[in-house]
Amino acid sequence: MGRYFFAAGVLAIMLGVQSAHAASCGSWSAKMEEDEGGSVLTASVCGGAKGDAHLMLTCFDKPVLSYDLGESGPELQPGVSDFDFKADGKTVTKTLQLEEMYNYLVADLEKDDPLLDLLRGKGDVTVGSAKYGANSFPLKGSSGAIGKVLAQCGKAKPAADGD
Repeated sequence: MGRYFFAAGVLAIMLGVQSAHAASCGSWSAKMEEDEGGSVLTASVCGGAKGDAHLMLTCFDKPVLSYDLGESGPELQPGVSDFDFKADGKTVTKTLQLEEMYNYLVADLEKDDPLLDLLRGKGDVTVGSAKYGANSFPLKGSSGAIGKVLAQCGKAKPAADGD
């Protein structure tokens, strides 16, 4: 659970930075993001109708995908929800857990998860569920950004719980 809180801190920083750049949702980037526990390499992209939804990938021991529906998105319900990730005629379904403290959805992945392959494709990915609707994100630059993050798996460590 500690890695979710660490990732949540990263998300809070990223949202502050990315909301100022909402108009530049054209491609993925991989940047070191500062958190109270240190720096972590994060691949991210914004999208959705208003450019305020975000997909982010960090990696500690395993990749962690974070999805924020944005301020214009519907109110999230506690618990888990299944989301379909659709790109290039393929669909990968993942169960995402609500991280209530920061109001975004997260999933632990394996390095060889089919979703990571889908996200490194071309065109756009649509992320949706019956409960929350759908947002589209460009995949431009995703292969390089995600590759950089995956190369860091096992190297970055989350902040220790209970400082």
